[in-house]
Amino acid sequence: MAVIFDKPRSLTDVPFSFCGGCAHGIVHTLVAQTMDELEITDKTIGIASVGCSVMAYNFFACDMQQAAHGRAPAVATGVKRVHPDRMVFTYQGDGDLAAIGTAETIHAAARSENITIIFINNAIYGMTGGQMAPTSLLGQVTQTTPKKRTVESQGYPLRVSELLSTIEGSTYIERCAANNVKNIRATKKAIKKAFEIQKQGGGFSLVEVLSNCPTNWVMSPKASMDWIESDMMPCYPLGVYCDKSAERGVKFDA
Repeated sequence: MAVIFDKPRSLTDVPFSFCGGCAHGIVHTLVAQTMDELEITDKTIGIASVGCSVMAYNFFACDMQQAAHGRAPAVATGVKRVHPDRMVFTYQGDGDLAAIGTAETIHAAARSENITIIFINNAIYGMTGGQMAPTSLLGQVTQTTPKKRTVESQGYPLRVSELLSTIEGSTYIERCAANNVKNIRATKKAIKKAFEIQKQGGGFSLVEVLSNCPTNWVMSPKASMDWIESDMMPCYPLGVYCDKSAERGVKFDA
């Protein structure tokens, strides 16, 4: 019988520890497939952040380094400068990247560090109990906004892809989603492009992935995927927000 799908070699045999229905496992698989296809697993160093992504070093078969909360881009910068021949990526959630790690992210982009960031936006702090994140939607109920997020009390959501696209050092910024087959395939394409840009020395790239959190959203997995489409996407439209890869000498196979 022909094998249609198999576990990526760049994933370990450790079962995922994410909540049932969470899309972290989907995105992990896409990153691992990319490493397989580019044949870079033994040349890659991943930076695990703090949050639901903290256990990433158990799941990826490449070398992994743990970073303090929010500091993954700074750690990735140091690793890449010491080992410029290595592929370096961070895997971060919105509470990590868009809150305590905002400065590290912005300045890594401003310097056009030759790293790749995989940014999971599920509009909430997942691991620590469901507090409001910078990406939580207006009107969203969280543990710290039980009467819903309002402009008057908590301000507006932070749109990371739009923000980073204004920074001259950014090479490639795209927002994708992991809620259906079509969008998952587009996410895989974006992740592979981001890694290819780094492989050719093209500079800073970030792929934002709209994801779900069934546990803290208090929804079924199916309802949470639908909520990405109905509620998150109007606030966070999908698309390429910055692509300077051609002008920075990056070439892709036809």
